[in-house]
Amino acid sequence: MQKLIQGLHEFQRNFFKRDFFEGLAKGQSPETLFITCSDSRINPNLITQTEPGELFIVRNAGNIVPPHGPFPGGEAATIEFAVSVLKVKDIIICGHSHCGAMKAILQPEDLKSLPIVAHWLGHSEATRRIMAENYGHLEGNALLTATVQENVLVQLEHLRTQPSVAAALAAGSIHLHGWVYKIETGEVFAFDPELRQFVGIQETKIPAALPHRRENLATI
Repeated sequence: MQKLIQGLHEFQRNFFKRDFFEGLAKGQSPETLFITCSDSRINPNLITQTEPGELFIVRNAGNIVPPHGPFPGGEAATIEFAVSVLKVKDIIICGHSHCGAMKAILQPEDLKSLPIVAHWLGHSEATRRIMAENYGHLEGNALLTATVQENVLVQLEHLRTQPSVAAALAAGSIHLHGWVYKIETGEVFAFDPELRQFVGIQETKIPAALPHRRENLATI
């Protein structure tokens, strides 16, 4: 806690710019909704080099978007607000390497003492099935990497079931993107709908449509 308090003092002394933050106090107009994992090693503003007010961020274990249903939760409410009120132009779902939630999907026996986590990860059941039925040839880190990638695509499909997103897609006013951040190298890989693979962000055109299902992914 002392480190956090010292950080607050440092922020107020050396980084706080009154004119900038007074402007932020008048309202927000982010252009991007960034959905990512709650993992403490992921910092969306750091890896995208964005300022406060530029990203509208949703974080949870496994960067999950529950599909639309009769009992919507916080994720659905936040997405609806971002799309219908803030009018974001892009939505990014960003997974990451070494994701504990994806490891748990591959090893559900580890969740016996975590029933709430197990219930939450049920929103990635499609990911688990895809891996079990299509990736038997992989193991270790290659299997985990493919799981992270597949889960991003599964959650993009869930995202499209949200009424606000479906309406915006029909109007052509929003673009969906699937990213994977590699912690150990700082690289970001984006899903290319033409190649149907994740490629280095510098190698791809910015994907502007929900990806189609495709053959097994190559690992990054």
